[in-house]
This record gives sequence, structure tokens and C-alpha cells, in this order.
Amino acid sequence: MTSPFLQAFAEHMTTRRYAKRTVQGYQYWVAAFIRYHQMRHPSGLHNAEVEQFLSYLANERNMAVKSQATALNALVYLYRDFLNKPLSLQLAFVKSTRQMKLPTVLTKSEISLLLQQVAPQHKLCISLLYGSGLRLMEAVRLRVKDIDLDYQCIRIWNSKGGKHRTVTLPQSQLSSLKQQIETVDQYLQHDIIHRDWAGVWMPHRLRNKYPSQSRSLAWQYLFPSAKLAVDPESGLVRRHHINEKQIQRTISATAKRVGIQKHVSPHTLRHSFATHLLESGADIRTVQEQLGHVDIRTTQIYTHVLSRGANSVKSPLDRL
Repeated sequence: MTSPFLQAFAEHMTTRRYAKRTVQGYQYWVAAFIRYHQMRHPSGLHNAEVEQFLSYLANERNMAVKSQATALNALVYLYRDFLNKPLSLQLAFVKSTRQMKLPTVLTKSEISLLLQQVAPQHKLCISLLYGSGLRLMEAVRLRVKDIDLDYQCIRIWNSKGGKHRTVTLPQSQLSSLKQQIETVDQYLQHDIIHRDWAGVWMPHRLRNKYPSQSRSLAWQYLFPSAKLAVDPESGLVRRHHINEKQIQRTISATAKRVGIQKHVSPHTLRHSFATHLLESGADIRTVQEQLGHVDIRTTQIYTHVLSRGANSVKSPLDRL
């Protein structure tokens, strides 16, 4: 059972409109910080104890750079915004030096094989992970209004870091998308006559500004759940988007079934999208914009993937 302190911390972040996953992630690291210091209350700890914990993550847990950075961000928020005891800007802790792994990338033939064998009900969603370079949650949270069939693009709202962007829409998926929107409309007509249905979930401000839009086709999830369910936050009956775990399991199981000898996840398709764009001659800035990376250095990892198997390097064995 979550402690009252951690519950209050999570509620504090929720009232400030932090994403649910960010709240859960910060809550996890604050709990880990408390356990590391033998369950002492954070109000009695400060800079020195934070430095010890972060150094422990690097030295003994061998945490990746991003994991240690997330832990730091969680503790900065805890002390600055929740406890009103800001940490020093000059924290002295051992920074993680664990190198970032090169992403797993599928070949074009492996992508083709995977998409041919994937379950039909999930094929469109999985196709967009590769065809538009979407993150998993970006794909499952798409609304009908986000699909622009006229300009052949997809608009992503409030993604990682609260950023918006526009990505390419594969022309090969236009027909499937039209069929999917028709399916969503059928769900909507069924839901409208349901006595307890309260409309689709909408962001807080838009919910108040456009109350009738929760029952419009435009705001329905593009990949809706097959069943209505009670919203745990409001207690209202809604139709949510499909569970992302369904997509994860489908991709993993299909990859094994067709004999792909790599660890394949939804993010593998995004990695493959970026790598194949660069292979086709796309400018790295274009790839950066499509992926929604803030820092170009994040995108440059895909150039390392290409150079890893560069055809321009001829093995000396082949010269014998």
C-alpha cells in the first residue's frame, strides 16, 4: 500500500497537470530514495543524502545516464516544489558513465515479414509505428482528428516533454485509415445510445471549453478499446484507447513466430523508421523533426547504426 506521503506527492504532481506516467516515475524514485536511507522522512534529508543516493545509482546499480537523470529530476521536484527546500545547484555526485546501447534495427525485409504476419486487428497501429516513426503511446492515443487525410500527415499533441509535431502519413495506409475511422464511427453510434456513456476522455481545459466534443467523432480514439469501462479517476463510463500491452505482445510474439532473431519491441519499429530514412538519403534534421527530438545528438545515434555495418569499409580478409 502506498504511504500517505507518497500519495500526497503524487496528488501534488497531478494537480499541476503532470502526465500520469511522469507522476508514477517520480513516485518510484522518491520511494527508492526513502528506502535507500532506511525509511527516513525526506524532510530530514537534503543535499548530502541526495548526492549519496545518486552516486549509489551510478557506482553500485550501474544505472544508465537517463535513469540517473530521471531520479535527479524527481528529487529536484520533491525538494523544490513539494517540500519547499530546494537542493543546491552544485550537487557533487558520481555521474553515470554507462554507454548508451545502439538501438536494435530491423532490415526492410524483416519489417515486411513482420507486417505481413501480424494480427489483422493490430496491423494498422503497428504499421504507423514504423511508417510514421511513432512512439507506442503516441500511436494508441491518436484521435480521429489527428489524422489529416487531405495533407497526408499525422499531428501529435502533448507528446514527450509536452511537445507537438507533425509527421508523415504513409500513403499505403490511407485506405486502412478510412476504414478504421468508419469502425470508430460505428462504435460511437453504439455508445451514444448507451445510458451511462459519458463521452470520451478529454484534456482538462478542453473538457470545460468544448463539453459537447467528447461525443463527436473527431475526438474519439482512433484505436478504441473493444469494451466500455469505468474511468478510475472520474467514475464515469467511457471507451478508452486499446491497451498498449496488446501491441507490445503482438509485436514480440509475431517476431518470434516468423523467426526474427532480435529483441523486437514497438520502439524497434521507430528505430527502424529513423535508420531507413537516413539510408534513403533523408537529411538528419528532417529525421530529427519527424522523431520529435529536441537535441540533434539524440538523432545522431542512428548514424552510428549505419556506420556499424558500413559497406564502405572493406574487411582485410576479403582482400586475401
